[in-house]
Amino acid sequence: MSEQLVEKLVHWRRDFHQFPEVGFLEMRTASIVATILDELGFELQMGREVMSEAECMGKPSAKVTKEHYLWALENGANKNYMEHFSDGYTGIVTTLDTKKPGPTIAFRFDMDALEINESSLDSHYPMKEGFKSQLPYRMHACGHDAHTSIGLGLATLIAENKDHLSGKIKLIFQPAEEGTRGAKSMTEAKVVDDVDYFIASHIGTGVPHHHFVAANNGFLATTKQNISFSGVASHAGGRPEEGKNALLAAAAAALNIHAISRHSDGVTRINVGELHAGTGRNIIADQADLKVETRGENSSVNEYVKQQVKQIVAGAAQMYGVDYHMETVGEAISCISSNELANVLHECAEAKSLFQASTVEVNAAAGSEDATYFMKRVQDNGGLATYCIFGTELAAGHHNEKFDIDENTLLPAVELLYASILSLEKHAQMV
Repeated sequence: MSEQLVEKLVHWRRDFHQFPEVGFLEMRTASIVATILDELGFELQMGREVMSEAECMGKPSAKVTKEHYLWALENGANKNYMEHFSDGYTGIVTTLDTKKPGPTIAFRFDMDALEINESSLDSHYPMKEGFKSQLPYRMHACGHDAHTSIGLGLATLIAENKDHLSGKIKLIFQPAEEGTRGAKSMTEAKVVDDVDYFIASHIGTGVPHHHFVAANNGFLATTKQNISFSGVASHAGGRPEEGKNALLAAAAAALNIHAISRHSDGVTRINVGELHAGTGRNIIADQADLKVETRGENSSVNEYVKQQVKQIVAGAAQMYGVDYHMETVGEAISCISSNELANVLHECAEAKSLFQASTVEVNAAAGSEDATYFMKRVQDNGGLATYCIFGTELAAGHHNEKFDIDENTLLPAVELLYASILSLEKHAQMV
């Protein structure tokens, strides 16, 4: 059975790797996930059923969404499910209700890729083995292809052993984790409001191969903003006084954003990642656009930085007499894993000898992750939540054109998550 499951895991992972889809466009991926889950006998909720439209941040335009819908149909999507995903609401929640008393346990798996052009070097394993991305500037460079496959592997074990399980088991396949855009939408659609135990997971992130971390804390709260300045164009030599310079407003904002004071309650991060402005050297720029992100050790510190950005942008616009607009296109909160749940996972890892080493928690400041919305909601409702890491050998760091994982990590990850179900059923009886 293990050999057959390994073959499936590798096949799924390589298929998703060849056809990477970015946030809210995971139509081909979602249709294949839905097909497999349906065949396994799971109850399915899809698209708008499990996503709040009002809370979808940074969603692609209708034109881009339509173009990708047609691409997905031409490249292996199952048309029987595409009506649920055609407008870019690509989330899936599948539930096994055993009809027996027991806890509700949920697992989150993200599906989206990144806008990176994958390496074509012969030494790059996906290139050598023939499963390199078929799309330019689209790549699974963070392991979400592996996450989706692990979710399907877990679904397979659950379906095969459903008569021995109790309670309810939910598998959440989330779009748009990159840019922290998708989880809030699903949280506000109440998909985890009935959950007693919630587990999110990731592969890699610098954790050594054959090592497991049961609680990865330190995720920074974050806000992603698109900022635009609108001024008045004019000839820079002939009529400079008639212009309203959006480029200078954006430049002033960028410099002062990076000068925001740090906060005594926690670490902060700030970055202006893009600035686009102007149309010619002799034209006063009437348009400028910034892409900015803030981060904070906790949500209140991030809110402080976010408010400072707003004041700076407003001041820069006033100084140069231009208008401005700010749009939040991604956001995540801070959250600390439940130590009690982390200990259950740690004990599973040690008892099953699935990993050479297991650590209960790591608390170093990390990047950001919107699974924190799910975690916080479950904890606020009295449940337990954690974010765990499956260590693996990486060919290069995350978000790198040469990124690749060791596929031998896939089966142990599935087996550990399945073992956690059995342990949590017992844990629920003792509390």
